[in-house]
Amino acid sequence: MARMLHIGLALARTWGPPPAPDQALALDCALAVRAEAAHLDFVFKPDSLYIDPKGAGPRIARAALDPTLVLTAVAGATRRIGLVTTVSTSFNPPYVAARQLQTLNWLSNGRAGWNIVTALDGERNFGLAAMPSAAERYARAAEFTDVVRRLWDSHGAEGLAAIDHCCAFYQVEGPLNVPRHPARVALFQAGASAEGRGFAASVADAIFASVPDPAAGQELRSDLQRRARAAGRDDAPRLLPGFHAYLAPSRSEAQEMFREAQARRDPAALRAKLGALVGRDLGDWPEDRPLTPADLPAGDAALRSRTHSGLLQRLIRQESPPLRDLLLRPEVANSGHWTFVGTPAEALAEIAAWSDAGAMDGFIALPGGSGESLDLLLSELIPALAEARRFRHAYAGETLAAHLGLASPASSG
Repeated sequence: MARMLHIGLALARTWGPPPAPDQALALDCALAVRAEAAHLDFVFKPDSLYIDPKGAGPRIARAALDPTLVLTAVAGATRRIGLVTTVSTSFNPPYVAARQLQTLNWLSNGRAGWNIVTALDGERNFGLAAMPSAAERYARAAEFTDVVRRLWDSHGAEGLAAIDHCCAFYQVEGPLNVPRHPARVALFQAGASAEGRGFAASVADAIFASVPDPAAGQELRSDLQRRARAAGRDDAPRLLPGFHAYLAPSRSEAQEMFREAQARRDPAALRAKLGALVGRDLGDWPEDRPLTPADLPAGDAALRSRTHSGLLQRLIRQESPPLRDLLLRPEVANSGHWTFVGTPAEALAEIAAWSDAGAMDGFIALPGGSGESLDLLLSELIPALAEARRFRHAYAGETLAAHLGLASPASSG
């Protein structure tokens, strides 16, 4: 019998330019309503506490509204769909995060989720000269998450109790001034480095990850299960890769949509992104010249994202592709996400194959190319998955934890 999938939708304009700030909320609410009509598990709002003035352009439309505030408004426009916000553990006080997340959980009647990120940049906006090492960021994230969960437990049906936390990074007395909602806040984690995997296996209910092919998904899912067992868990994080889908009525139309989307990209910026990920300057690299394992930097080079860098190095070691081909691969063009180009029926077959191979437990939909991809995702692909008994026809529960099939313990959010 086929496994039931968990499916979320990113509230990000992956198919077109971002909206102006005065239009963004209405569009997010409308999109969440459509996702709820398709019975998706959740909508997800990514975040970054940094903007590059060189790459942002002059348009104020590049502004990024605070995801938790946006989802608080989305909660009022929806009834059942989960609402997953993003909060960094590197730049926020845990007491404030605990309060905001538990508030969102009350305002949505138990539909809140927390995407736990350590952040890759933005340090100079918070008084830091440089980002801490990955090891330190994840050590901080582990303590931060522990403090947040203990704060949630500090104000429950049993009454109030201080947590008196004093450790390496935080000193927090407690208790929290918001009571714990009966439904737990679902915990998500983004990233698949060695540190990220260990952290996710210890605390996360689900992991968002860049997974370009089934083999990568199988390896990551198996490793998360092994790490979760070692951490004493009876379950493991659900693996939800990004699914960058270019959908059209015919394959030729989808391929044309994909080509047009790639043509809109800035070639110099794409080369710079690739160079940052592999650790060398590719500005003058000939398009027909392959990148081989010998071209990769020796040792533990300082790379922006070790997850994406690892995926690229894996590809280069396996195939040594020319730069022209490499720039079109999902490891570069779509941040390592699973990329599909074709019809909804073909997408159904590929999703079924990935699921049957044990390469994922669901996905985060990232429609690409145009609004048509989004329309076909919600109107054809999701209903087809339901007809194939791989996704729900209707909600069975009221909370995000229920949608994800999570137990709701009496503690820990």
